[in-house]
Amino acid sequence: MQNIVPHLWFDTQAVEAANWYVSIFAHSAITQVSQLHDTPSGDVDSVEFTLDGVDFSAISAGSFFSLNSTISLMVTCRSVDEVDALYAQLGKDASILMPLGAYPFSKRYVWLEDRFGLNWQLCYFETDEIEQKIRPVLLFSADACGRAEEALAFYAGIFPGTVPGYVSHYLPGEAPDARAKTNYAECTLLGLQFVAMDHGVGGDEVFNEAFSFMVLCEDQAEIDYYWDKLSFVPEAEQCGWVKDKFGLSWQIVPKSMSELLASATPEQAQRVTQAFLAMKKLDIRALEQAKRG
Repeated sequence: MQNIVPHLWFDTQAVEAANWYVSIFAHSAITQVSQLHDTPSGDVDSVEFTLDGVDFSAISAGSFFSLNSTISLMVTCRSVDEVDALYAQLGKDASILMPLGAYPFSKRYVWLEDRFGLNWQLCYFETDEIEQKIRPVLLFSADACGRAEEALAFYAGIFPGTVPGYVSHYLPGEAPDARAKTNYAECTLLGLQFVAMDHGVGGDEVFNEAFSFMVLCEDQAEIDYYWDKLSFVPEAEQCGWVKDKFGLSWQIVPKSMSELLASATPEQAQRVTQAFLAMKKLDIRALEQAKRG
């Protein structure tokens, strides 16, 4: 079961982007659209959706953060034709980071930034071993370059039941930046498979709140546990958000949060919203009390 959900931050286009992605991928759907009122960003749209079996969430909350190449979505394609078909759609008005073509690691591959700013890697894999269709890729750049495997080991020590996967390293002298060690590594955390890699030339972009990961917690004890383990930057603590020692943003939230808001009247939803906006670490009991009034 997927208990970590990739979360995308957009200026105003969350629902538009989600609908576009759902139209492109098979076995995909919008599962919930809601609106939060009177937040620091004004009235914001929130959308939950599934892309080919992988759950996502997105929000329209202003231009505070921008997506970049440090986190992309890698699509496991089963044929050259599938790469080309997805590229024909995601490539519309896109910026191309690595052109469509053959590479040593894949016969058909492209890395692009779509019209909403989200990065995608479309890759033909000649194997059936990768079951998760869409996987977030963490690119360790700038000061974090060279720390990809360290980060995966850190997360493996936090999330129970972690499943390590394939790891590949740069050959001596292969990466222009000598700090880069790992060119590809896999790890499954709470049902979501991640890919991690060091930026071969170092890069200058860093992780930010535009792409975060929601950890869905069963109870307050789990919220307390993940908060204590992941929070490294006190000034980043707000509304359930934390930033870890690698700069990656997480949201530590109750699994019941969506239902808490979805089943609320407008007045109840407003009370819950104002309650969590005033919190750093989320308090499930206080949120439930806010709903009851």
